[in-house]
Amino acid sequence: MRPEDAGLPTYGERRRVAGLRREEVALLAGVSVPYYVRLEQGRAANVSDEILDAIARALGLDETEHTHLRNLARPRPVTRGTPRVRPTIQRMLDTAGTPAFVLGRRCELLATNRLAAVLFFGGTGTGPALPAAPLNCARLVFLDPSFRALYRNWADKARETVAFLRLDAGRHPGDRRLATLIGELSMRSPDFRRMWAGHDVSERSTGKVHLDHPLAGEMLLDYESLRVGDDPDQVLVTYLAEPGSAGEQALAFLASWAAGPVPLHEEQRSRES
Repeated sequence: MRPEDAGLPTYGERRRVAGLRREEVALLAGVSVPYYVRLEQGRAANVSDEILDAIARALGLDETEHTHLRNLARPRPVTRGTPRVRPTIQRMLDTAGTPAFVLGRRCELLATNRLAAVLFFGGTGTGPALPAAPLNCARLVFLDPSFRALYRNWADKARETVAFLRLDAGRHPGDRRLATLIGELSMRSPDFRRMWAGHDVSERSTGKVHLDHPLAGEMLLDYESLRVGDDPDQVLVTYLAEPGSAGEQALAFLASWAAGPVPLHEEQRSRES
């Protein structure tokens, strides 16, 4: 955010960075500079909603970014144990006529129906269950060449994944497993490293994916994301094709093909061998 965007004069001075200085943010938010510095450094305990709202207005944050700011100021305690998907949610996935799965913390795949497994994860071979080895969708997006080739709009998917992880990091800054994942992706993927440095946060609930499936061919699908019950860390994602479209025909083909034995994803084969 440039000073002129916030209505601040620059007087033609040379600046080391294009963005706002701490002093300018503090001025716009109506707080002292020392207090704002303590807030940036995580040393301002019990910060009020009014101050956070003022900073959000000063920086022109949207709703998701504003939520991210609140999460950073008031981190949740790290939860232990493996998250579970309710049996009723799994039954709903199993009876759905469209690809659907549940994502949890750190982009971990918690549950899927068989059509989604065949479409995205290579299938399960035995029925509508989670793939043999727990999968992390962020690793697939950035480290699995076959998963990358599946997306014609891979760059959009990659940016969306990074923004999802950034939000998760804001909600759970003390999560060591998440820190390990981010470190691994940063070391192994230049694309992830570049996108992570952008500090973008977003939480898209709807959109489109353009896929090129090795069996069913090219298809354009809409997706919808919904929170699962009262758990803010579980997201149900469903994919739909326009009636009469090539995507609908491709999904119908995959649904019939999925009724038989399905080969395992290459990553699963290597883990099981």
